[in-house]
Amino acid sequence: MLFLGKLVNTHGIKGEVRILSDFKYKELVFEKGKYLYIGDDKLLINSYRVHKGYDMVTFDGINDINDVLKYKGKKVYIKKDEFEFPGILNEDLIGVSVYASDKLIGKVKDIYKNVNQELLILDNGTMIPFVDEFVKGVSKERIDINLVKGLIDED
Repeated sequence: MLFLGKLVNTHGIKGEVRILSDFKYKELVFEKGKYLYIGDDKLLINSYRVHKGYDMVTFDGINDINDVLKYKGKKVYIKKDEFEFPGILNEDLIGVSVYASDKLIGKVKDIYKNVNQELLILDNGTMIPFVDEFVKGVSKERIDINLVKGLIDED
């Protein structure tokens, strides 16, 4: 299962829910006829729209607020094998080695998403902006970066 976001609240009285998600390929997963997983429940998406930064979803067969209240505050997942993504998911980069000119800098420990960009957080505490100016190549096996003076401590 792949974490998609959190169901933060209901919206209206007809069973619509607000999901807070920063998933990279939302347009592929929030689609009518696709499934979301909340707890032990497999829910078929009936409709999707964006409203005030939230992903608004209704589910097939659920037309009442009382039927979705039990999901409030729960995490929302998808099954990765039900989708074909056009690129590498951030989740697949955890543990990948980062190199600068074939010198190992560290391994990706986390990817932090701030307002303007994503940052690669390495196991040694180094933070590298995940943008084209710094990252020249990405695969599931390795990440190559442009080593810019001052980016990492070189003692």
